[in-house]
Amino acid sequence: MTQENIVWHDFKLKKQDRADIKNQQPCLVWFTGLSGSGKSTVSNALDIALHKRGYHTYVLDGDNVRHGLNKDLTFSDRDRIENIRRVGEASKLLVDAGLIVMTAFISPFRDDRKMVRSLYVPGEFIEVFVNTPIEVCEQRDPKGLYQKARQGAIKNFTGIDSPYEPPESPDLVIDTSKETTEESVASIIAFLEARNVITPSTDSDK
Repeated sequence: MTQENIVWHDFKLKKQDRADIKNQQPCLVWFTGLSGSGKSTVSNALDIALHKRGYHTYVLDGDNVRHGLNKDLTFSDRDRIENIRRVGEASKLLVDAGLIVMTAFISPFRDDRKMVRSLYVPGEFIEVFVNTPIEVCEQRDPKGLYQKARQGAIKNFTGIDSPYEPPESPDLVIDTSKETTEESVASIIAFLEARNVITPSTDSDK
């Protein structure tokens, strides 16, 4: 079947309808940074904090996605690009459902992140750069991947033999070597409140 035979079906129920019933503005909070920087830890903590306040959220994590949707992809540059493309499209569907979506992916290439941003309306894609130094990430090495990469057992490992291109103008920067998880989450929540994604907390939310 060729592309010209595929027609977009326009449903009457829109993204804003789904968002209004949830009392939130749907968006994608895209965490990018090196392995071990704290992307999964902070996104998980943010997910919990928002859930406690009654918001509808979902987290897509790099390792988890590679167990299913992207299990056919390697870590070559070409497959990394496809990995991010698929995640961007999957996230867009969840945002269309009215959710606040968080993604924790190294996503090392600027062009890939720009491509994902282009899928969303202005203000809907929020890039959070987890700017934790590689020395700290390698010292943590929670999965033992840096050690394997140094030994040559893992090829194309970001930060070792594959480049990481930091964001030039991220929406928010956090550094888990200088702040606690709670402090990082507080910074992101304050940003979401300022963007009117969520409403400011009250005493009953605390």
